Amino acid sequence: MEELLDCLKNKHLTIGSCESFTAGLFCAKLAEISGASAVLKGGIVTYATDIKTNVVGVSSEVVEKDGVISSSCAKEMALKTKKMLGCDICVSFTGNAGPSAMENKPAGLVYIGIAYKDECRVYEQNIKGNRNTVREDAIFYAANKIKEWIQEIS
Repeated sequence: MEELLDCLKNKHLTIGSCESFTAGLFCAKLAEISGASAVLKGGIVTYATDIKTNVVGVSSEVVEKDGVISSSCAKEMALKTKKMLGCDICVSFTGNAGPSAMENKPAGLVYIGIAYKDECRVYEQNIKGNRNTVREDAIFYAANKIKEWIQEIS
């Protein structure tokens, strides 16, 4: 996470998050590092579906058609929260940390959305392990993807 923070600082970029199954872990890990206030705008925890739709504005059509554990939900979460927080980059996390299936989707299936500039990339991961392993692996995977994307464009 320190490398991500340094990368964001060097490029003068701000970041925010919209987190479901990670429940704010991404923001918390970033905020543990001294100097995070230079880049971290904030985060929204959308653990419940109605917070995704009523607060963030994820369309009910997406939830009904694809479910909250979906690429389309992750994309809307990232794009809408980016606009709401006024940050340069927004990362979203939606998925199933386990231990059992949800929406007929297996434990460990996660979607990570990253909105940057006018684009949003969504990554699907199948992470093995207990709930906290899934949550931690997802946030570190996202941090690496964000870093790669910033370096790719710069």
